[in-house]
Amino acid sequence: MHKVSIRPHIVERVMKRRGDLHWFQTLDAGKSALLVIDMQNTFCLPGAPGEVAMAREIVPNINRLAAALRVRGVPVIWIVHANTVQNGRSDWEVFFGHVVRNAEVRKRMAESLAPAKQAVWKDLEVQPGDVTLIKNRYSALAHGASTLERVLRNLGVDTVLVCGTKTDVCCDSTARDAMMLDFKSVLVSDCCAALSDEEHRAALELFIQQFGDVMTADEVLARLST
Repeated sequence: MHKVSIRPHIVERVMKRRGDLHWFQTLDAGKSALLVIDMQNTFCLPGAPGEVAMAREIVPNINRLAAALRVRGVPVIWIVHANTVQNGRSDWEVFFGHVVRNAEVRKRMAESLAPAKQAVWKDLEVQPGDVTLIKNRYSALAHGASTLERVLRNLGVDTVLVCGTKTDVCCDSTARDAMMLDFKSVLVSDCCAALSDEEHRAALELFIQQFGDVMTADEVLARLST
């Protein structure tokens, strides 16, 4: 787990703006959902092309939070990433042609993200009542990337609790887009993982200033009303 916190000058800036570090004093269990992003082999398996070693460290925290939220009636939604390749072209050529442009890396990543291979990481405790969705962009709420928005609206959700990996990429992108769609958005800091402490902290610091709240799993549970 990342051993970082939001720095004092950021806290001071936020306090001057709104008088409180946190956006939300209470969270409504009846209108909340836990989103677990990209906790799958491509990012959790040692040696995988997108490995985030810290992702394995947050598994116990995610399992604990998910279990506690289920008891309160909060839906748990597992979101895994997949991309298709047909006739040598991916359904996300900007990513595969530029972010992973090295031929060998591109090949390994495309193979790793093939839809048929996707499943939630083996050490996470998925329950029968949970929902599992596939996305094909960083943000699960980008236009056409997944059915997440429709699922959330149908469940009557107005608050998303976001965890998974990477903090500064897919978690941040999904959580930001949630706020843009008028959901209350929370990054769960000790249930998110990035490639470094610095990248993790930078994402949290920017997010809490402009896009939504940052809480630990314990803070989420303490603020949750039923």
